[in-house]
Amino acid sequence: MMYQKPKGTRDILPGESEKWQYVEQKAREVFKRYQYKEIRTPIFEHLELITRSVGESTDIVTKEMYDFKDKGGRHITLRPEGTAPVVRAYVENKLYGPEHTNPYKVYYMGPMFRYERPQAGRLRQFHQIGIEVLGADNPAIDVEGISVALALFSSLGLKKFKLVINSLGDQDSRQAHRAALLDYLTPLEDQLSSDSKRRLKTNPLRILDSKEEQDQPIVADAPSILDYLNPESTTYFETVKEMLTALDIPFEVDSNMVRGLDYYNHTIFEIMSDSEAFQGVNTTICAGGRYNGLVEEIGGPSIPGFGFGSGIERIILTLEAEQEKKHLDNAIDIYVVGMGERSSLETLKLTEHLRRAGFSVERDYLARKAKAQFKQANKLGAAFTVILGDEELELGQATIKNMATSKEVHYNLNALYNQPENIFQELGYKSKESEK
Repeated sequence: MMYQKPKGTRDILPGESEKWQYVEQKAREVFKRYQYKEIRTPIFEHLELITRSVGESTDIVTKEMYDFKDKGGRHITLRPEGTAPVVRAYVENKLYGPEHTNPYKVYYMGPMFRYERPQAGRLRQFHQIGIEVLGADNPAIDVEGISVALALFSSLGLKKFKLVINSLGDQDSRQAHRAALLDYLTPLEDQLSSDSKRRLKTNPLRILDSKEEQDQPIVADAPSILDYLNPESTTYFETVKEMLTALDIPFEVDSNMVRGLDYYNHTIFEIMSDSEAFQGVNTTICAGGRYNGLVEEIGGPSIPGFGFGSGIERIILTLEAEQEKKHLDNAIDIYVVGMGERSSLETLKLTEHLRRAGFSVERDYLARKAKAQFKQANKLGAAFTVILGDEELELGQATIKNMATSKEVHYNLNALYNQPENIFQELGYKSKESEK
């Protein structure tokens, strides 16, 4: 019997994993500039945490969670998103205390799990990069969080994306809008899709996010949340827009944009791509916003928060579609070619020595002929080959070949051991770090 991976998962193989490393590395570099520190939370959490924070009526809780009873009878779920676990860790470890830096700024990377219909960029085990900042109810934090996401995509070389924002207002504004929405939608219930009929009774705001064709004309004429913002919420949103404009960050306002999680209020945003990866259709590659009541909801003090999450799978699809190839470079620096019976031990020694000197080095382990070794060096993209044969060993030399120019130079073997960095710099070697 041949075993296969579970539906909705994938193997990330060598050649592909380098793309992931590239995205993760760029994210760490950007987060460091903005002073976000890494946090790592468990892959599974108590079910009650997710239902309390995300919302019992959300699709995540009602349809998509991987939940189970463990051997102790505890109801456990694989984490479906990153914010609730981070906030739980924040509350449990009392990271809001005076001994901690506030606002508290963290980022995370890792797998999430949702039982969804697999499609391009959407899997049952997917991976997210995200940030959370807790402890500051300030529009500048919202704008900084958006700036972090935009800086990440710019650092990756992406160009085909846009920022879309909206405000959900505070609790009073949302209640006023919800009442108006119910007044508008209830007489039209028979015309709604089955999903929207269910949401009408549980979370009518989510109907505005419906992708069903029959819902679109109804959604188009629905009351806008922006018409129900109270003065405080209006001022907050206007300040966010003013700050984005001051930073020369272009944006669009979409009054029908909502989030699929109950904890959001005030600023929400999405970064959308229309790259060829998604057949030119605007697809969300990053989303987030403000959540001022979540810390209190799960047992902490009244502390505001803001964050976003971005799917690594979708980022990589976008990268590939925009032909950003430099992150695929996995070429090695040097391939050591051994020829003759006496070369085996010296090849082993020199390969290890060059690796310890900081070079990426490979050698032959299959007793291949010289021609096959050079073919392998080409396949691995080696910048140089170092040739050790019986003749070279007799003379105490090594032959170094520039694979791009085919130029060969002879060097004293002891010099190669003592000054490898200088020798390869003379030959035009540039480290990958210096090329960035």
